[in-house]
Amino acid sequence: MSSQSVTATLAQLSPRRRRRRPVSTKLVVGLSITGAIVLFGLVAPLFVGDPFRIRPIGITPPSAEFWLGTTQKGQDIFAQLAVSTTNSLLIGVVVGVLSLVLSAFFGIVGAYLGRWFDEGFSLITNIALVIPGLPLIIVVSSYVESRGLGVVALILALTSWAGGARVLRAVTLSLRNRDYVAAARVAGERTFRIITVEILPNLLPILASSFIFGVVSAILAEAGLSYLGLGVTGDYTWGRMLYDAQMNSALRAGAWWWFVPPGLLIATLGAALSLVNFALDEIVNPKLRLPVAARPRRKALS
Repeated sequence: MSSQSVTATLAQLSPRRRRRRPVSTKLVVGLSITGAIVLFGLVAPLFVGDPFRIRPIGITPPSAEFWLGTTQKGQDIFAQLAVSTTNSLLIGVVVGVLSLVLSAFFGIVGAYLGRWFDEGFSLITNIALVIPGLPLIIVVSSYVESRGLGVVALILALTSWAGGARVLRAVTLSLRNRDYVAAARVAGERTFRIITVEILPNLLPILASSFIFGVVSAILAEAGLSYLGLGVTGDYTWGRMLYDAQMNSALRAGAWWWFVPPGLLIATLGAALSLVNFALDEIVNPKLRLPVAARPRRKALS
């Protein structure tokens, strides 16, 4: 055997090469699409004009001057789309972070401490789950006259954290009885360190999925509120653009360039984040990476 063949054989048997995992196509596609939308939301507002500027030209189709045409007031739709992308993404991220913090606090801390902490936190979580989310959002939004980005994000976050808290509580109840957690408790480690060092790393996949789901749900909920006229006031979001297009009969007038771009961005971002979420599930659960024919089947009960 030649030296080159020996080197090739050793390279194939190296632990680093054997442990290398193929890159998930879903993850690459999802992150690429999401990154492109985020980049558009960050960069495009710097190069567009005032989205509220009124021009005496009426509805015009896309052209070299106005890439996505204008509204019935002559407002630049591309400028509105750029600002709307930034605001909708901001609402989604803020709601995702706030709901993740609330669900982690009520789910993880209460489950680990147990006793009346767990009972009290579970009671609050159950009450939040019983209350219907969308009607509550509509009622609260209708009573708030000035609804800025922060107000809408806070309303959405306070009505969307309970489901994630239940999942985190169930997993934490299982983790707190593990041997390494018991060993850390016997060694005299503080509660904060046990939660953050021993328990929290095992919950990162669930936390990542909860954050992605929270972002998608927040963007869709804000679009629904804005379409009903209860969304952000004084600024543009994707839902606000759809609301303006619906109120001014853009579909009847054939002004597809008014409502198709924001709707398409909402659908594209939701699909991209769903791909990322599916990829995370495959990374966490190796059985999901196997083809259907190769997955283990349960024996039929005789």
